[in-house]
Amino acid sequence: QLQACGGGLAQAGGSLRLSCAASRRIFPVNYMGWYRQAPGKQRELVARITSGGTTEYAESVKGRFTISGDNTINTVYLQMNSLKPDDTAVYYCNLRTWGDVWGQGTLVTVSS
Repeated sequence: QLQACGGGLAQAGGSLRLSCAASRRIFPVNYMGWYRQAPGKQRELVARITSGGTTEYAESVKGRFTISGDNTINTVYLQMNSLKPDDTAVYYCNLRTWGDVWGQGTLVTVSS
């Protein structure tokens, strides 16, 4: 129900922009966000934005990543700057309504 795109290969210090949109309208929305899962690690929150526009970031990405979007049309973006090799992971779009809705994941690979 969520379609994510924008992953790919970047060099350290580079940028990528992830996009996510719902294939059909989902309502209500508490928040939309991005999680990531690196090989051998648990899935972790990267950033999320509430319907009121409040944002939350993982400490590891503060100052480098920016989340934006419009929950009323179920779209969310993640601008990733100053990428590091540790940012390499599969990134998942998430929407919290009565439960969790997940996208299919998009791979981000950052080379040193």
